Amino acid sequence: MKHSVLLTLVAIVGIGWQLTSCAAEEPVNAPPPAVDNPKQQGALQTAVLSGGCFWGVQGVYEHVKGVEKVVSGYAGGDRSTAQYETVSRGTTGHAESVQITFDPAKVSYGELLQIFFSVVHDPTQLNRQGPDTGTQYRSAIVYSDDSQKNIATAYIAQLNEARVFHRPIVTRVDHLKGFYPAESYHQDYLVHNPSSSYIVYNDLPKIESLKRVFPGYYSDRPVLLAQASSH
Repeated sequence: MKHSVLLTLVAIVGIGWQLTSCAAEEPVNAPPPAVDNPKQQGALQTAVLSGGCFWGVQGVYEHVKGVEKVVSGYAGGDRSTAQYETVSRGTTGHAESVQITFDPAKVSYGELLQIFFSVVHDPTQLNRQGPDTGTQYRSAIVYSDDSQKNIATAYIAQLNEARVFHRPIVTRVDHLKGFYPAESYHQDYLVHNPSSSYIVYNDLPKIESLKRVFPGYYSDRPVLLAQASSH
């Protein structure tokens, strides 16, 4: 599992090595998607994204204006195997994912993807992010309808054509079969464990990158799942 392995490495080779090898990726200021839905009033929508450990992905989107709720969970496999210990084996078909509920009048699906590619993760890493390896840490956009699929595929093509990244994007575009919330101790993990070495080196820099690269999207006060669920 990622956390036991990480702690072992820290104990053996020290914090200095950890800082250089496991720090968050540098942000990339990706251009806005050429194909996107217009912002307009309507019912709340959801997006499901997989970009490595769900702690940091949830943490970033909880700071995005227009986002109403973010849930850490699993997508890609069956309900029967949607448990952390099982998913961590890398054989279930699941990826650690987040389900984002957002107001389409305030933030578009394409803008969520722009943040995803710019500051959430490195979309050129195959089946890994930072210190975490395995298919459960793959990069994926999990669409729920044809509109989301079209926006995602067009945006990946746009970014590859513009050579925004030094390597080809490996992000998968998969149809949503089901999303299964993770265990309660994984929810709002970044907020509850800000001094965890994993969070400090891998995830807090992503929040700072969001604030610096996309100040117009950034909300200083995160929308926590505990608060959203009580409304």
